[in-house]
Amino acid sequence: MTTREREVREEPARSADPAGNQRLTAMTGAVLLVLLTAECLTLLQLGHLLTLHVFLGMLLLGPVCLKIASTLWRFTRYYTGAAAYVRRGPPAALQRVTGPFVILTTLAVLGTGIMLIVEGNSPGAWDWIPLHRLSFLAWAFFMLIHLCSYVPKLPGILSGRAGHTRRLLAARATRWLLLCGALAAGVGLALATYHLAGAWGGSGSLMP
Repeated sequence: MTTREREVREEPARSADPAGNQRLTAMTGAVLLVLLTAECLTLLQLGHLLTLHVFLGMLLLGPVCLKIASTLWRFTRYYTGAAAYVRRGPPAALQRVTGPFVILTTLAVLGTGIMLIVEGNSPGAWDWIPLHRLSFLAWAFFMLIHLCSYVPKLPGILSGRAGHTRRLLAARATRWLLLCGALAAGVGLALATYHLAGAWGGSGSLMP
């Protein structure tokens, strides 16, 4: 292999940034942890906090999509053989097993919640309530495992190791723009749809 061929092969590896991807995933995860905690707390008084519950549920769509995209990006880059991602290695076995279930159950909770909002307090909406409850319980189970494996690592990931600080900070603006853009999209959706909670008339029937 010539020197030029080696340079061409190595260029994509140098441009790959698994540390930056990990940081974006962790930043988004930290935001989601706060929002999801607030969303779950509204379940304690859903009859009075239904509008807030709907607002937060729609707001979550933006950062959830970003988190899924950053996770799938790492997955795709690793299994397509990107050198930087291969050197970093795959997630732990437990995370590889539970990760797809976290994504699927999250989409199920949000998807059934959206259907409930769209249907309103109509006969068709009641068919979605059992699915929303079951998907929430499944999500809570897998999310608990996910949090136990990831939360202890968040401070170190977010701060970055000293040896990589300069390289990580170089892409910080891009990561913040992505995160703020996802939050802005979520807020826009929430503002456009929160009034639909009024169709339930303050009912607590949506409570998982």
